[in-house]
Amino acid sequence: MPGSDDQRLGEIASRLHRDDPRFARALGAGRPLRPREYRRVRVWLLLATALAALGAGIALAHGLLIAAGLVLAGIAGELLDPHRRSRGDRRPPPRA
Repeated sequence: MPGSDDQRLGEIASRLHRDDPRFARALGAGRPLRPREYRRVRVWLLLATALAALGAGIALAHGLLIAAGLVLAGIAGELLDPHRRSRGDRRPPPRA
């Protein structure tokens, strides 16, 4: 029985290293790091850029800049959704 537990732990460790090698290395070194799911610096920068573009488009009364800001804000909002991966596919199954 102990062999099977060691085997399971080895599989979990290899899967963790394959999914997020940066997190696995930091965990092995004793300095835990946030997992990939919680690192959202780029998304926050995208949202800040979107809001800046939207504000500039409103101030300049430029429709294309407003539209670009709204689209980027929508993309950033979708990426910030915590349940984005668990929702699955939104399309209905194909008809037979």
